[in-house]
Amino acid sequence: MRHRLAELRGPDVRAKSLDARALAALAANPGCERRAILDGAGVDKATLAGALGSPSAFGQSQFALVRGNAFEARVKADGGTELLRLVHEKLDRSAEPPAAARVPDLSAAGHAGRAARTELALGEAALAPGEWTLLDHPLLALDVAGSPAFLEPDAVVVHPDGSWTVVEIKSFPLLDGSADPAKVGAAARQAAVYVLALEEVAARLAAAPDAPGEAPRVRHRILLVCPKDFSNLPTASAVDVRKQRAVTARQLARLTRIEHIADALPEGTCFAPELPRERLTASVESVPASYAPECLSACELAFHCRDRSRAQDAVTTLGRPVRAELGGLTTVEDVLAAARGELGDPADPTVAALRRAAALRAEALAGAAAPTGARALAGVAGAARAEVAPCP
Repeated sequence: MRHRLAELRGPDVRAKSLDARALAALAANPGCERRAILDGAGVDKATLAGALGSPSAFGQSQFALVRGNAFEARVKADGGTELLRLVHEKLDRSAEPPAAARVPDLSAAGHAGRAARTELALGEAALAPGEWTLLDHPLLALDVAGSPAFLEPDAVVVHPDGSWTVVEIKSFPLLDGSADPAKVGAAARQAAVYVLALEEVAARLAAAPDAPGEAPRVRHRILLVCPKDFSNLPTASAVDVRKQRAVTARQLARLTRIEHIADALPEGTCFAPELPRERLTASVESVPASYAPECLSACELAFHCRDRSRAQDAVTTLGRPVRAELGGLTTVEDVLAAARGELGDPADPTVAALRRAAALRAEALAGAAAPTGARALAGVAGAARAEVAPCP
């Protein structure tokens, strides 16, 4: 299977590892086979988008990266003294204050070597109860649709009772103890992926022949460390990620296994960016995509997929909620034809609601120029929602 994925990526193209942010985005859209195979094969989607003629400005700015790295270095200074103080204050006040902590060396050759060294360090910490242990940038392995993904959290802390906590360090501020909910939600979804990976490590350690007992407990409250107000001083908040963990686990389980997608591709399919644009486009289009406007903030190929979705007149360009309300009507023209009475079964509740909504809209706009295309569909869909909505 690895040989097949290397062929898809291109024989001379280095694989790009999945990170937790990409994995959380993949889990949020499990029906997109295109993203699943590209991420599984280690394709650099930003480079691919540029080769297709739809470059994306997706990702952090260089300034944000430098600022984030500087803040993380400050949080972890002096052996992680401040970080451990925040963990103790926000998550484990019943434990002894962390006067000192073990900080094991996690360096090793290659991703697989680093992941094995991380697992060994976690196992050693489990055999040393009563001590605090800080793992700085550990590497965790997680199976995703039959393909391994290597994930690197900012830190993992082992408490004196042997439990594990994921630490996320972000450069957006906590103002008066709260932060932008959208950014906190994104951080929680990212941390939930790390929690799932740690749970797999804990299960393997518990199944080992020389295991001391039951599996170590992975805490579902993670520590989110951010700058306080408008300063560069670190502060923290405990975030419960049980809901995000459950959703992510369920969505990852729904992902089609990578080998099944790869087996269905035409012979000669390749995503190497140096290929002629026509062949590269044909390879990408051979894999079904599931575009929605939400992809614009989560996928480097979103502009390309949006253009194709618009060219196909697909209703998904208007968002998943509209798509869900329209049943088997998948194109804008089909929806407008159903609303005009030219298509569909009048007994179908969706068709009936569209026709009633179109009549109400025509009555309200009598004498005005009739909009067409997506604008008309948006208006009809809005009227249909109002038509079928229950009375308060």
